[in-house]
Amino acid sequence: MLSLAYWWLDNGPHEIFGTAMFGLLAFHLYANRRWFLKLRIGSYNARRWAVAVVHTWLAINIALLLVTSLLISRSLPSFTQFSDNVSVIELHWFSANWVAMIIAVHAGNHWTRVMTTTGTVFRLSPSRIRTGVLRLVAASFVVLGAWSFAVLGVSTKLMFGYSLDFWDFTASVTPFFAHWTAVIAAVAVLSHYGMVLLRPTGRIHIQSTKGDT
Repeated sequence: MLSLAYWWLDNGPHEIFGTAMFGLLAFHLYANRRWFLKLRIGSYNARRWAVAVVHTWLAINIALLLVTSLLISRSLPSFTQFSDNVSVIELHWFSANWVAMIIAVHAGNHWTRVMTTTGTVFRLSPSRIRTGVLRLVAASFVVLGAWSFAVLGVSTKLMFGYSLDFWDFTASVTPFFAHWTAVIAAVAVLSHYGMVLLRPTGRIHIQSTKGDT
């Protein structure tokens, strides 16, 4: 979200946050490198295909974001020629917005793991009340996210259409991050429950043998 606030941070901080993001991405890929080795193992159901498509689209947009970042960077050494080509700049912004959306989808895909880890760290026992409250919060984020999606004009940005709808940071700053938080949270919630619907529901039948006791 900090990287998306270009007109508030200006170029220098924008490139610093962008570089930090790519550094964290590299660490994330290294920490989860075994996942790539399992792509050819096992069969693919609807849920696994959906995850594969999401990761493929994320990889494409990350690659576009990285290449366009290098082409339009104002901070790299002189041997890298700065490009002020409007098409390259637009592609950079479009891929950045897609990356934000797909990262939200990615977070939603793994939200069960996040909640399990959180419960373990804080030693939380199962609670129907807490679960109900959190589900109400999630539903609220979906509603707020739909509104923020329209306020930020995200649909235009994701359709690779040219938009002059830039946030006026001279008027307000905090609402920009609040709206993006709502959008990302809403996409993550919808992604999580979408994956729940795609989860296999068939029962596992265990056949007994004569030697069983």
